[in-house]
Amino acid sequence: MAPGKNETTPPLKKAALDPFRRAVLRGFGVLLPPLLTLVIFLWVGNTVARSVLEPLVDGARYLLVEYASDIRTADEVPEGAEARGEFVEVESGKTPRFIPTPVYDRVAEKLDDQPMPETAKGIYGAYVEERWLQRRFVIPIFLCVFVLVLYLLGKFLAAGIGRFFWNRFELLIDRVPLVRNVYSSVKQVTDFLFTDPDLENNFTRVVAVEYPRKGIWTVAFMTGESMLDIETAANEPVMTVLIPTSPMPFTGFTITVKKSESIDLDITVEQAFQFIVSCGVVVPPQQLTQAVAARNAELAAAGLADAKQRGSSNGPGIDGAGVEASPALAARTSLDQDGR
Repeated sequence: MAPGKNETTPPLKKAALDPFRRAVLRGFGVLLPPLLTLVIFLWVGNTVARSVLEPLVDGARYLLVEYASDIRTADEVPEGAEARGEFVEVESGKTPRFIPTPVYDRVAEKLDDQPMPETAKGIYGAYVEERWLQRRFVIPIFLCVFVLVLYLLGKFLAAGIGRFFWNRFELLIDRVPLVRNVYSSVKQVTDFLFTDPDLENNFTRVVAVEYPRKGIWTVAFMTGESMLDIETAANEPVMTVLIPTSPMPFTGFTITVKKSESIDLDITVEQAFQFIVSCGVVVPPQQLTQAVAARNAELAAAGLADAKQRGSSNGPGIDGAGVEASPALAARTSLDQDGR
């Protein structure tokens, strides 16, 4: 090459991953979806158990101890019952308390080396939890009752009288200064997710917006038409979108963008959630990039060329369909042409 001319260097090839790293990444891709699914369900389950199940269990324990326990004073214990081992004293003082011996023995067996509660109600609370409020029984019953309550509540509100009472209840809440602000916000979110058909239709619209700056496109869900003051300041139609976060799309950012600066995506809400949870790994089939589509077209064209090459390599005695021409058929065709 003559001096003074720019020498072109061949492009550097991207180094391939070594087998160990490739295997680790493949294993991570296989384990990530079930792990994220398990984490989400555990988070939901722990939240429900902490906020709903445990208060219900505490309330049931309190009611059983208050109204179903057999706690007696010294005057209420039959004469000679303590000597026969039917009752045991658990509280001493001016007003001693007695409970049945089987209850005391079962709690002592359960606690083992742990200290025994000092009061009769404390001992009965431990007995009730051990006898009737075990988790293996409480959780299935709670789920069944919870679903039944949801069903009955939905049927009740669907009826005319149920909607009337619910409207009266909401009017009562609307008169409480602090509670009405929180309740109205929560109600808008729940209506948006479950009941309001218009908002639900808007939520099925998946868009792409440039966020957090120009040139960076983010998948978002349209949630509304935003506010009048913002639209007036922008001097063109605007909309409110929810930008979920990866890989947990339950939280995100609410922003207002111009409609002209958004792109409607031809994907469903489910496909959008799959794209977000997988951090962009799972792409809808109809949204594959042009590079992948061009590669598929090249592969299809290469396959067609190979098929034609295999057909032409069979020799001149083969017709276009790959069937050998018969000599008798060729002679008959020649006689027909001479006759014409």
